[in-house]
Amino acid sequence: MSQPTYTNKISHFLSLIKRSIRGDLHDYTEGSIKVAIILLAIPMILELSLESVFAVVDIFFVSKLGPNAIATVGLTELAITLIYSVAIGLSVAATAVVARRTGEKDPDGAAHAGMQSLLIALLVTAVTSTCGIVFAPDILKIMGAQPDVVKEGAIFTRIMLGGSVVIILLFLINGIFRGAGNAAMAMRSLWIASALNIILCPSLINGYGPFPELGLKGAAIATTIGRGVGVLYQCYYLFRGKSFIKIKASHFKWDTPVIKTLIEIAWPATLQFVIQSGSWIVMGMLVARTGGTDATAGYQLAIRNIVCFN
Repeated sequence: MSQPTYTNKISHFLSLIKRSIRGDLHDYTEGSIKVAIILLAIPMILELSLESVFAVVDIFFVSKLGPNAIATVGLTELAITLIYSVAIGLSVAATAVVARRTGEKDPDGAAHAGMQSLLIALLVTAVTSTCGIVFAPDILKIMGAQPDVVKEGAIFTRIMLGGSVVIILLFLINGIFRGAGNAAMAMRSLWIASALNIILCPSLINGYGPFPELGLKGAAIATTIGRGVGVLYQCYYLFRGKSFIKIKASHFKWDTPVIKTLIEIAWPATLQFVIQSGSWIVMGMLVARTGGTDATAGYQLAIRNIVCFN
């Protein structure tokens, strides 16, 4: 008697896993809380684990180029953690407001809140991208990079920071999908971005097949393209009107009260992650300033191992 019951439970759990990965529509305001948690948690766990793949993939393939390249990637990633913090803060705000409107059965309000968060993101990325393009060598110097690292790696930092728009939009639009109850779509966009990065990174660094040999610059281009394609996939699904959120032109009209609400939710989350990442940034700067390029390269490889296994 107990065996069929146990088998049924396993079968039910496996069916929930399949549903969560497929992204089947589900009303999370009704039914079992346990089922809702499983349907949301599985794709979110897979999504967040894939985000760390970018840094690990970059450092893995770039490590063949020597200590200067490793140091460049590591120090640039430390600087980008500040952009991650802004992206996560905006994502938290978008998820919270969109989820509330979704729970109220107000798809128009959810879509409006999501598009208002996009307006904020575009303004933020205009600043971050411009600063990254213009001040890339100075940012590496501030992080403690040696002159030869700055000379060799400025182009990598310029491309990565200049392309910060895809970083922020990738996080933010995923937050909109999660708020609307479609965590699987957020997961799939990261799958696409990560897979493309894994393919393009060695190809553009070493010049495999039809690709030119671009060295360190190729790693930055590959990562930016990977994230960019992920964002395009998100936008295709978001704007084609076949999800709970249906976008209208009126949703892009500046709405000060909604913008204010989003910022009030976003800034504490942003500050939290800035504080959290601050210790990593300070440690990276100390190692770079006191130990030089070789110490920085070794430290960054060790950090990526920690990220990979955690």
